[in-house]
Amino acid sequence: MTKILIEDLQHILIHTESLWDEMNERRIFITGGTGFFGCWLLESFTYIVEKLKLSAQAVILTRNPEKFKQKCPHLFYHPALEFFQGDICNFPFPQGEFSHLIHAGTPTNALLYQQNHLGMFNEIIAGTRRTLEFAKISGVKKYLLTSSGAVYGKQPNTMSHLPETYQGAPDTCSISSSYGEGKRASELLCTLYYQQYGIETKIARCFAFVGAYLPLNLHFAIGNFIRDAIEGKAIEIKGDGTPLRSYLYGSDLMIWLWTILFKGKSCFPYNVGSDKEISIRELAEMVAEICSPRTEIHIGKTPPVRQIPERYIPCVQRAYLELELQQKIDLKMSIKKLLIHNRR
Repeated sequence: MTKILIEDLQHILIHTESLWDEMNERRIFITGGTGFFGCWLLESFTYIVEKLKLSAQAVILTRNPEKFKQKCPHLFYHPALEFFQGDICNFPFPQGEFSHLIHAGTPTNALLYQQNHLGMFNEIIAGTRRTLEFAKISGVKKYLLTSSGAVYGKQPNTMSHLPETYQGAPDTCSISSSYGEGKRASELLCTLYYQQYGIETKIARCFAFVGAYLPLNLHFAIGNFIRDAIEGKAIEIKGDGTPLRSYLYGSDLMIWLWTILFKGKSCFPYNVGSDKEISIRELAEMVAEICSPRTEIHIGKTPPVRQIPERYIPCVQRAYLELELQQKIDLKMSIKKLLIHNRR
């Protein structure tokens, strides 16, 4: 592990140490454990179990254990982790009891957004239903769904930050809404299982993030910008650079997710993300400044005159007031940390 990642794990432990007693002598089941969220979950879980000397085990669902072994051998062979092969939609249920479950298995392949909206919608709902059924029969008390800010649909131009109380929704007659509507249906399933079976279902509506393990070759703008800068290429902005986004660093993300799992209210969604806005153009300029000051920035389109920028920014007051969560690592430091990780 790199020095920067160890610092990040120490940061997570410092801000969650008081929460972990309930995991002693317990097992947690995790889906999506090999992606960006998942690697952070496993890194933090193993580090904290070691430091606090807990007797706890995580079982991780994955389609391809061998591929993950090549990617992260230090995690694959860790004694606190067990990898269980299966598909999120129909995996056989592991034997034994589990006390906690984190369902972070969500399709993130850009091709699904472009080519197979129905497949993505079906996979999101089937995966949530399958994990909830497993939670029901395996004794799970606390279940965390990683939902998405996409459940709100398009953010109104008159609203600076999206609160959890906003009643907007994706356009049901647009196929591009398949991801957001899949997450909305998943949240409803959580509520139904809580009402009928008493499973404490926690909901984290996640926005945008940055940190180690972020793919630099998919549809994540910040990852693509950093890749271009590292490779000495011009940073390419396909649009006009005006949309406003925000980014939360991976170690902060973990503090928020573990806290919501252990302490969050059931069926009471929490926005997870940063409320510090930045335009895509400003983001590219920041990446260039930090990674390679001589990097050029190419903007594909000219913004229309008097255009109101599109926004996708969460209000995080609920997480702050209810759980005392806040952003600790600012965006500049986040980019520096990711750069160090990818240049190691």
